[in-house]
Amino acid sequence: MSAEDFQIEDKIMATFAPSSEVELDSRLGFQAAEFVRTHHRMLIDGNFVPASSGKTFPVYNPATGEVICHVPEADHNDVDKAVVAARRAFDSGPWSRVSPSQRGQLLWKLADLLESHTEEFAELESLDNGKPVSVARIADVPLAVDLFRYMAGWTTKNLGSTIPLSAGQDFLSYTVREPIGVVAQIIPWNFPLLMAAWKLGPALATGCTVVLKLAEQTPLTGLRLAQLIVEAGFPPGVVNVLTGFGEPCGAPLAAHNLVDKVAFTGSTEVGKLIAKAATGNLKKVTLELGGKSPAIIFPDADMDTAIAGAASAIFFNQGQCCCAGSRLFAHEAVFDQVISGVSEIAGKIKIGHGLDPATELGPLVSEEQFEKVSAYLSSGREEGAKIGSGGGRYSDRGYFIQPTVFHDVRPDMKVVAEEIFGPVVVAQKFSSDADLEKLAAQANDTVFGLAASVWTRDISIAHKMARRIKAGTVWVNCHNVFDAALPFGGYKQSGWGREMGAEVLNNYTEVKAVTVKL
Repeated sequence: MSAEDFQIEDKIMATFAPSSEVELDSRLGFQAAEFVRTHHRMLIDGNFVPASSGKTFPVYNPATGEVICHVPEADHNDVDKAVVAARRAFDSGPWSRVSPSQRGQLLWKLADLLESHTEEFAELESLDNGKPVSVARIADVPLAVDLFRYMAGWTTKNLGSTIPLSAGQDFLSYTVREPIGVVAQIIPWNFPLLMAAWKLGPALATGCTVVLKLAEQTPLTGLRLAQLIVEAGFPPGVVNVLTGFGEPCGAPLAAHNLVDKVAFTGSTEVGKLIAKAATGNLKKVTLELGGKSPAIIFPDADMDTAIAGAASAIFFNQGQCCCAGSRLFAHEAVFDQVISGVSEIAGKIKIGHGLDPATELGPLVSEEQFEKVSAYLSSGREEGAKIGSGGGRYSDRGYFIQPTVFHDVRPDMKVVAEEIFGPVVVAQKFSSDADLEKLAAQANDTVFGLAASVWTRDISIAHKMARRIKAGTVWVNCHNVFDAALPFGGYKQSGWGREMGAEVLNNYTEVKAVTVKL
C-alpha cells in the first residue's frame, strides 16, 4: 500500500469510534477484532452514516448465540437516500464520465485491497456466518478476489455488433450495450462476501450504480468491504451499502421507482415477493433462488471418489448452499456401500467453532435456521425415514446440527420434496431396469432446477444425463465447482438469469439498436 492508501484507510477508520467492549474469541486476529468492536456505519453517498432513525440491531455469533456487535437498522428513509445517491451518481455524477478502462482499474484495486486483508475477512466471515475459517480463507475470500479481477477485464469488452439489413446497403445498423442504471442488490447470508462480489462485480464493470442490502444475519464482511470500496476510490454514490431487515429495508428497495433493476439471491419464497415488488415501474429482475439438487451415483463410478464427493456436496458450508447435493440417488448394486460410506464420513466430521482451525463443519447461521432444520429432522423421523448418521442437535450451545443421512425415503416426504438448507441428505436407490429417461425424470421431479452431479466412468452416460437433467449446472464426477468464468443459475423455480461468466453482463445492460440511412 502507498502512503496515500494508508491516509485514506486512516480517514475511514477515524469515522468509527470504538464501541463498548465486546467479549470476543481470543482466536480472532487484531484487525478483525478491532473492526467488530467499532460503531458500525452504513455507506450512503460516500459517507459512513448511522440509520436515520438511530436504531440498531444485534449481530449474533452462531457458534455461541451471543451478541457480538450492533449495526444500523435501515428503513425506507435510508433506502431513499441511498437510491437518490445512486441515481445522481449514474445520471450526472462522475461515474457517468469514468471510462471503461478506469472502471477496470478500480475493480482491480478493490481486488488487491481485499486480497491484502484475506485473513481479516476470513475471520470476520467465520465469526459472523459460522463457517470454518479454513474454508473462508481458501474459498470465500480468494473466489471474491478472483471475481473482481475477472470482471475488471470485462469493462473494456462490453461490445455491440454491426448488422446487415435486408432492406439494402443504404443503411448502417449497429448495436451498443449500455448500463441499465441503478441496481438494487439483495444478498443472502450463506456466502456473504462472495455473494457481494458476485453482485457488485458485473454491475460496476458495466457502469451501473448500486444499492447493496446485506443480509441482517451476516453484515460484517459487507460493511468492511464498503470501507475498501471507498479506499479504492469509487466515487460517492456509486456503491451504497445498507444493513436492515426485509420488510422495512429490502421491500422498499425492491419497489423503489428510481431503481432500474433488482438482483436478488435467496429463497424462492422471497424471490417471488421481489418479482411482485418490481412490477410498479417494471424494473428488470434477476433471481438466484433455491434448489434440491440431485447427486446420482452409477455402479461403475469410482466409489471412493463418488462417496467422498457426495458427502462434500451436502456437508460443505453446513449444507447451507442453494446447490447442495441434498438428494442422493445411488444404484441398487452400490446403494448400501454409498450409504455406509457417506454415513461414516458424516460421523467423523469435526464439528466446532468456525475459528477453530480443526473445524470442518460449523454451526448453522442463526437460531431461526436451526429451528427450521431441526423441524425437518423431526419430520423425517416421523414420516419413517431411516437414519444412517446424525439426526439431531450437536452441543447444547450454539446452532449446531449433526450431519445427517436419511435413507429409505419416499418422494412424498417433506425432507425429499422441500429445501432444507442444512447438512441433511436424503438417499434413494434406483434399479438396473431404470433407464436414463426414468432416472432423469426422478432427478427432475422437483420444482427446482439449479444444479446436479453425475458420478460415472462412462462418458456417454455422463453426457446423456447432462442433457436430460433440467438444471443450470451439471457437474460430472465433482460437485460445488465454481469459477468466475462459469455462468451459474437455475431452471424452473431456481430463478431467472445467470450469475458470473460473460452471461451475467446481460443482466446489467440494455441493448440499443442504431440505424443510419446513408
